[in-house]
Amino acid sequence: MEPIIQMIVFTAVAGGAIPLGDVIASFEKIRPGWLEEEFRHTVIAFGGGALFSAVALVLIPHGTERIATWEAVVAFTAGGLCFWGLQVLLDRSQSSASQLVAMLSDFIPEVMALGALISAGKGGAMLLAGIITLQNLPEGFNAYRELRSSGMASRKILFWFTIAALLGPLLGLVGYQVLADHEVALGWMQVFAAAGILYLVFEDIAPQATLKNSSFPPLGAVFGFLLGLFGKLLEG
Repeated sequence: MEPIIQMIVFTAVAGGAIPLGDVIASFEKIRPGWLEEEFRHTVIAFGGGALFSAVALVLIPHGTERIATWEAVVAFTAGGLCFWGLQVLLDRSQSSASQLVAMLSDFIPEVMALGALISAGKGGAMLLAGIITLQNLPEGFNAYRELRSSGMASRKILFWFTIAALLGPLLGLVGYQVLADHEVALGWMQVFAAAGILYLVFEDIAPQATLKNSSFPPLGAVFGFLLGLFGKLLEG
């Protein structure tokens, strides 16, 4: 498969998982109590595991190969602080769009990095694409439930999630055409994004991944990370 075609396919599939999570979450009449409680929390935990595997197995290893140690420290610190600042702004805005913005905040740098990896012919592109896809599915699911509870109409949510999905190939093209020739910039972005994702896991996902009367949902995080580890091992 030609690299440009591979980039379009991988980023389209990764982005398409966002509205797919929306569609799955819209089936509210199928055991609504179970969907709202145990299944939802398990899905959230799975997304957290997939995000953590993206940090540990792709973003940090690939990013630190491209930049000096001090640069990695600065980029990681800046990423954590910027995502914290974004979360503070979203909390204060109380806007129904905040959930979508939070979801895109990790999707955007990841899909740009994916485009750059494919262009450079580096290993790990398929693994990163799989992780992004499998984290976007639970994120789309959870975001739909949050936005519906705020009163937003289902069709409007699906419309904006579809727009977000279309950003995948566009942003992947930016990484493909621009970042692949700028190794240091790509390394900074990957480490920066890794810190932000780690912040989001512990700020948004981990607190929602447990239930008082069930110990099963946190196991989703284990399986989410296992998925990324399995892909990494397959690539050698």
